[in-house]
Parts: sequence; C-alpha cells; structure tokens
Amino acid sequence: MSTTTDTTGEPGATADPGSDLGAAGSQLSTAPQEDISLPSLGPLGWVRWFWRQLTSMRVALLLLFLLSIGAIPGSLIPQTSIDPVKVDQFKAQHTTLGEIYDKLGMFHVYSSVWFSAIYLLLFISLIGCIVPRSWQFVGQLRGRPPAAPRRLTRLPAYTTWRTEAEPEEVLEAAGRMLRKRRFRAHRSGTAVAAEKGYLREVGNLLFHVALIVMLVAFAVGSLWKSEGGKLITEGDGFSNSLTQYDDFKSGPFFDTETMAPFGFTMNSFDATYERTGPQRGTPRTFRANISYFTGADGTEHKRALEVNTPLDVEGYKVYLLSHGYSPVVTVKDGRGKVVYHGAVPFLPQDPKNFTSSGVVKVPGAETKDGKRNQLGFQALFVPTFGGKNSGSMFSQFPAPDFPVLSVNAWHGDLGMDSGLPQNVYQLDTKRLKQYKDASGDIFKKMLLPRDRAMQMMSHSGATLSPREIEAESTMNLPNGEGSITFDGIKTWASFKITHQPGNGLALTGAAAALVGLAASLFIQRRRVWVRAERVEENGVGVTVVEMAGLGRSESARLPEELAGLAVALMPDAPIAPDAGPQPDTEATDGPAARTDQDPTEPTDSADPADPSEGARA
Repeated sequence: MSTTTDTTGEPGATADPGSDLGAAGSQLSTAPQEDISLPSLGPLGWVRWFWRQLTSMRVALLLLFLLSIGAIPGSLIPQTSIDPVKVDQFKAQHTTLGEIYDKLGMFHVYSSVWFSAIYLLLFISLIGCIVPRSWQFVGQLRGRPPAAPRRLTRLPAYTTWRTEAEPEEVLEAAGRMLRKRRFRAHRSGTAVAAEKGYLREVGNLLFHVALIVMLVAFAVGSLWKSEGGKLITEGDGFSNSLTQYDDFKSGPFFDTETMAPFGFTMNSFDATYERTGPQRGTPRTFRANISYFTGADGTEHKRALEVNTPLDVEGYKVYLLSHGYSPVVTVKDGRGKVVYHGAVPFLPQDPKNFTSSGVVKVPGAETKDGKRNQLGFQALFVPTFGGKNSGSMFSQFPAPDFPVLSVNAWHGDLGMDSGLPQNVYQLDTKRLKQYKDASGDIFKKMLLPRDRAMQMMSHSGATLSPREIEAESTMNLPNGEGSITFDGIKTWASFKITHQPGNGLALTGAAAALVGLAASLFIQRRRVWVRAERVEENGVGVTVVEMAGLGRSESARLPEELAGLAVALMPDAPIAPDAGPQPDTEATDGPAARTDQDPTEPTDSADPADPSEGARA
C-alpha cells in the first residue's frame, strides 16, 4: 500500500473536462466561473461588464474596506446629528478647514452622498454575488459527487493496497464506512465516490448574508430610530411623550404618535468620591435610584441605574449620563409675596469639582407699589467652597461639603413675552438693568444654604442667631424690591432615552457572520474515491484497492484523513499475504505502507501511470 501527495498542481483549480481529473476536480467551490471572453463594445456589453465587476467578491471586499475607512471621520470630526454646538465651534476655530469639511459632508458623514453611495453599492454587490452562488450550491446539493478520475495517482492524497476480498465486498464496505463518517457517497462503476464539507460553503454564504443583514439593520436603525435627552432633579419624573424631552431627534420614518407608554421618577441620587490619594475627587459611586412604570396604569418598579447598566423598557433604553447640583431657592418680590420656589439645575463649568453656573428667571415679580418688575438672577454655585478670603468662587471638591451660592440680580423685561424661545440656562440682559449698591458696584452676595448655615458656622466657631443665619442665606434687593433665599441643594441627573429597532438585527447578523466565517475558514470541502478491481498477478487473483482524496485547498489534514479512512476499511479489506512475487515494499504501520512502484492500473485507464505524477506520502 502507498500514499502519495501531489504538490505540483493547484488542487482546488477547475479541471479541464478533457484532463485526467475530469469532472472530479471541478466545482469544489460555489464561486461563479469567470468568463474570460471580453464583452462587446456596445452599451449592453459595458453594462454586463460593470455588473460582473460589481458583483465580484474582490469588489465587495473593496467596498467593505471603503465603508470602514469612510466611517472613521464620523468618529474624529464633530457630527451635526450628535453635537451641533461642537460643529459650530469647530467651524469658528478652523474657518478654511471647516468650509472644506462642510462641502465634503464631513459634519454629517453617515447621511452624506458619498457614504450612502458606498453603502448602496456594497448592498447591491453582496446581493448580486450571493444569489447566483446560492442557486449553484443548491444545484450541487441536489447532484451527486462526480465519478472517480481515471488516474487516482494524480490526486493530492493517494494510497493503495492489495486484498483477497472481492471487489463488491470492498465497495459495499467502503460505502457503509463513508456514510457512517457523514460523507455523501454513491456507487459509480468500479468505484465509490464521496464528498464532505458542504458546511464550508454554507458558512461562506452565511457570512455574506450576515453582512447584508447588518447593512439592513444599519438602515432600519437610521430610519426608525429615536433619541432624546432629559434632565431630572430629585423628586421629579419623566413620561415618554414628545413634550417631555429637553432635546429630541428621530429617523424620517419614526412615528411620534406611537411612542411606547412608560415613565419613571428619580427618587434620589448617590454619588461618592475618593477623598485621599492621587485619585482624590474620582467618582466611586454614581447611581440614580428610580421608580419606573409601563402602560397607563402600570405598577411601579424600583431600579438603580448606573452608567453601564441602562434600563430596558418597552423597546427603549434609558441611560444615565451625568449629574450636577440644583440649588433650591425662594424668591420674593417687593410686596413680600413668594413668586418663585424650587430647585434650579446649574450646569457644571468644571467637570471635576462641579463649579456650576445657572440663572433664575422670575417673570411674575412686582415692586412694593404693584408695578411690574421682572427679576433675573445670575448665580455661581460651588459644592465645596475654596475661595475663602480671596474674593473668588471655585470648588475644591465635587461633594457638597461647603456649598456656597454667589448671586447678582437684574430687573426689567426678561423678554419672555416676545414669543421667541430662550435658553433656560442663560439670561438675556438686553432689556434688563443690573442692581448696584450705593457705591455703584455690582450688587452681589455669597449665600449659604439655610439648612446648613448653622452647621457650617458652628464648624468655624461662630455663634449666630436665627436672624443672622437668615441673613447669611438671603440676599435682599435694594429699595426693598425683593429677595432671594438659598434654601438647600438637590441633585439632578441627565438621562438619554433611545429607541434603536435595528440593534437586535445587527447583533444577530454579527453573530451569524462570526459563525459563517469560522465555518468557511476551518471546514474543508473534500472528495474521496475508493476503487476496487480484480487483477491477476503472477497467476494469482487479487483485488487492488485504491483510495484518493481531493480538497478545495491544500491541507495536511487531507492525507491524515485519507489514512484514517483506509484504516477504517482494513477490517473488511485486509492486506493480502504474500502470494508469489510482490512489489518491493518498505514496511510501515498498516495502510501507510508505501510502494516503490505504482500499483497496477485499473482497467479503465488508457495509459500506464507515471510514478513521477505524484509525490509519495
């Protein structure tokens, strides 16, 4: 018995029907055969040529590479759909580059013409590539493995031995053995033809179908998505309706009338920070405790939201983004009437220590004689005051250890009756007049929270009366036109509410792509033939058994697998004992024995085999 391995040819190449391998070496892959004839110069010929190029795998890979390259600017350059303020800042800082980027669509990469063109061409290319391959693969599944070639010695893996068993017995045993090992096998003349590894092509097709699924998921997510933000102070809540969002954007096909009914209330917010060491001020706890409900009369459920643990409800995800402080203030006008009371969210100017700024607008204030006198307050809040005896306001720690609110006041017309939208975090001073003291300086004051003033003063060793404590937390406006009192502090948190219908589809496509890629890389498509013929050698009749294998690509596993198949067949076709002159052999274990000359040619061979046609293994 001998084993040979052919290293001179390309095993997976399509064989010429007139060659020795014939149909046996053809169509081990579902890749369409390229027609080498040039198209005509007419319009139809060029269309056909363009379609062939577009639906080729190399163009699909090129488009996929271009798509990944095209997505890079969307991560490096500010995008209008995400943060238009940063886009405006970029244009202001880089005037020339900003104009170039704007013309190239770099500020809206994913909706630009060139990115959409790459996306659509890749979509068409994949479909045009997969459909014919799928039909061809179905045809291969319905067909049978091709008959054995006339010269099995020319195949990459080959082994042979002689046995006293009858050819019919050998072929029947070979068929049973191959089917047991999940080969598709059938009898063809004096040989059994078998094939295995169809999952390789299934994995290949699955990978490309998965790419289409991910492209579809990307389109669905862009067309039907919605995304909005909401800032909520402790004790306040949110319900999923368009008017409840602070900012909202959606895809062109999203229907705001069908928004899922749910909501939640932020009961409290927990935040702790590292107080010592080089990481002083680093957050250690960052948690929003909420109660959420679904439906109009849904039961409330409690949940703790953290940065990486969003709330998944009714197809929406609620993410915790950031937090800050909301000073609680009470404003009285000149008549002594409370015209405003509540918590006002302040925006951090220093993201590390939370030095924050904000405004309070009071459109319903009046003077003590009943005249309209709208009030506006600009304020700076620090959770841990660090500017003692310096006259400046800055925070030295993010926790509210020593909160201070610095306030200056304006009066006049806030412009809120004009009908034009205003930023709630900015004060329009065009029609306002700033309060000043008797010396002409800006009238301002640093306030302590009423509920903590006594505690803070006791730490400093001072003893204050209730009136003095009230004075430390209240700023009275000149001419008796009102006052503002710093009552306490609440925490606010910002949430992002997203609806991405394509996420599940994209995850499915990604998982399927990994499975398909693994199958196409690690599963080998191969064919095996077993031939058994009766011959006379020195007047003695023996059966010559030949086994050969052909894979789509060269692999060391093919000869090993063929050797394993030969060993499995040995009980039904044992090596014949020496009966007369036999070819010189170099003894090795079992079927791996090799001969120094080729085996007897089968009867259907036209010419004798040449030992140089294949390498011995």
